[in-house]
Amino acid sequence: MTWLKPVNIESNAQDTFNAFIADLEARLADPATERPVLAREVLAQAMYGREYGQLAADAPLAALNLDSRNMTFEAEYYMATDTAKFEAVKPLLWLWKNLDLTPIGQNPVLGIPVRRVLAGHIFKRVGRDFKCWQNVEFSVGYNMDVGDDVVVHRHVLLDDIGGIELHDGASVSDYVNIYSHTHSVLDGPDVTLRRTVIGRGARITYHSTVLAGSIVSDDAMLATHALLRADIPPHGIAMGVPAKVTRFKVRPDGQEYGVDARIYPREAGRKANPQFPEPTPNQTRVPGEKDV
Repeated sequence: MTWLKPVNIESNAQDTFNAFIADLEARLADPATERPVLAREVLAQAMYGREYGQLAADAPLAALNLDSRNMTFEAEYYMATDTAKFEAVKPLLWLWKNLDLTPIGQNPVLGIPVRRVLAGHIFKRVGRDFKCWQNVEFSVGYNMDVGDDVVVHRHVLLDDIGGIELHDGASVSDYVNIYSHTHSVLDGPDVTLRRTVIGRGARITYHSTVLAGSIVSDDAMLATHALLRADIPPHGIAMGVPAKVTRFKVRPDGQEYGVDARIYPREAGRKANPQFPEPTPNQTRVPGEKDV
């Protein structure tokens, strides 16, 4: 069941788009393809309407910045980033990020299928009919585990350095932040990685934030502008800062759950900085309490 209706464009344009997508998929599937070269070629055409070699001769500064080997991502400075895994996906993340700034990325007819192709070569796993809108940011990309029919809307931050699961039919609305790492409040370099899980059919709504290690169960919902630092049980609706469950959806009894926060396997926090190998103790107090 969907509330969306089909929209068609001119057939000659659709044929051209389909050919571009098929060629991109074929080149990515070819082990001989140099991903940085592929990415810079596509970007030169999309952003400047010319071959990369011609752009390098006419505007070398612009050309150099299309090649992922000449730039860095924030994740490359993280101790927790797997260098080999990130090197493999870095050119595709750079391609994704920059295509979103062009008419290709802004056009859903072409941008969504292109992102779907790129996700298949970046993510740990991606299911069928993944729909991602423009200007979504990832930390490393390779720790994304995405099921079938998942939708991610515009301007979302998916901090997957510690792992993010988006199960079948999950929906992430515009301007959502989902985290999978935390910093000690006393020692910023003391970082803990925690997998964050969004269950089947769960909805993370507009401008809300999910903190690391949270589990949102199947069919649950996080309300607009809420801040989740715990879990939501199946069918629960959590609201507020910090978010608390205030309602439950009316659903038939006896359903089976893929993700139920009450019993879902929870990984222990993994330390990201060898200078801080031990679990981070409680480092805060409520107003009025004395320091221990």
